[in-house]
Amino acid sequence: MHVYVNGTICPAHEARVSVLDHGFLYGIGLFETMRVYDRKLFLWDDHFARLSSGLLALQIQPIWSKAELADAILQTIDANGLRDAYVRLSVTAGPEGVGLVTGGYERPSLFVFAKPVAPLAVPPQPKRLQTLALARQTAEGHQRFKSHNYLNNALARQELGARTDTEGLFLTHDGFLAEGIVSNLFWVKNGHLFTPSLDTGILDGVTRRHVLRLAEQLAIPTTEGRYRLEELLAADEVFTTNSVQEIVPVAEVDGQLVASTYGKYTRELHLAYRQSVATGM
Repeated sequence: MHVYVNGTICPAHEARVSVLDHGFLYGIGLFETMRVYDRKLFLWDDHFARLSSGLLALQIQPIWSKAELADAILQTIDANGLRDAYVRLSVTAGPEGVGLVTGGYERPSLFVFAKPVAPLAVPPQPKRLQTLALARQTAEGHQRFKSHNYLNNALARQELGARTDTEGLFLTHDGFLAEGIVSNLFWVKNGHLFTPSLDTGILDGVTRRHVLRLAEQLAIPTTEGRYRLEELLAADEVFTTNSVQEIVPVAEVDGQLVASTYGKYTRELHLAYRQSVATGM
């Protein structure tokens, strides 16, 4: 694998990050994971907007334009001989030394990774949801960032174990549905689409937002709110979303079978998603 490091493409084993980088020392950094289809960045406007918002909140001075970041991504996939890829773009606070700073960060570092992805099955392979004992932590600031501070997710992955057919489901500390370890959560009941609201502390997922837009286009009524596990267990259809796996149907929750796996609304949204990939919209 070849990676992009501050303007240079190099083999991954030769890449270096300073031990004084605050992304390493304190987890002060942001990342975006995204899909590239046929060398086209999908939902790049949304990814860039979320990244920019996070940089502003963390007082990391953006020193690359939107076009320059897109070019870094394309350089990286080209260096790896890819046209379809999983991409991770990371911006860290930079090498500021030991001790927190108060005036913001003006020397950030940029890293881009790309790897191939297997063609997605149609219909998608369903997964199981397993409620985690570990609660979803509240956001450290006013919102949850896609940050390098990933310990809550890492501990949840350890709790779940190596089961690739299962996604862990976070509840909030007071028992409301939140999100998966690497996904956002949706379900359908009586033709109505539901998803936890951002005030539960979940990530404002790019794919989550895209699915909400698709639901509006398809005239599927949608509600965001605070819900208990019992409401998910009574759902007609359940699915999760993320930028790499797109829309993933759920076959069972905590061992209880979902009434319809890849049902009518999941299927309509999945087909609309695939159409948006084909058109680049």
